[in-house]
Amino acid sequence: MILLISGLTAFFAVHLIPSFTGLRESLVQRLTFNGYRGIYTLVALGGLVAVVYGFGAAWHGDYTPWYVPPDWGRHVTMLLMLPVFPLFFASQLKGNITRITKHPLINATKLWAVAHLFANGEPYSVVLFGSFLIWAIIVRITIAKRERITPPNRDYPNAMKNDVISVGLGLIFYGLFVWKLHAILIGVPIIT
Repeated sequence: MILLISGLTAFFAVHLIPSFTGLRESLVQRLTFNGYRGIYTLVALGGLVAVVYGFGAAWHGDYTPWYVPPDWGRHVTMLLMLPVFPLFFASQLKGNITRITKHPLINATKLWAVAHLFANGEPYSVVLFGSFLIWAIIVRITIAKRERITPPNRDYPNAMKNDVISVGLGLIFYGLFVWKLHAILIGVPIIT
């Protein structure tokens, strides 16, 4: 589990840097923008690889669950995951969903993390999903502080079209994950 925790630490450390504009600007001045971006990418990618391998290794370890998920937890997970993919696509295809939710990717991350905590009580799962939940909360708070100073422009052209595409693609991907993709990519079938 040390590899998982190390990977999460590296991944979140670089992803929290933009939340602190003074730190980010200082690093860009020292390293140049391309140098900063290169190191950021390498550390984030290395952290992600460590998370994937660390989670896989922990999964095969002999860990006592911290809690036993309720029998209905799986159903809550399925329900909470329903908006996750549409929110993900809405973060890229900005429209009314983005305007209403403000930060759809952060909201998707929070829903994804909470949903999986209803279905998984093993230490490695709680560490993984709990850390993503905490990160998303911290990032949302720091973004809200910045946006009070400089409100973002939320006038998106093609808003309705982008919303329809986001919801359509999101529901297709949700269906694919429920059907087979989760089993293929994660190794755990959703439908048993």
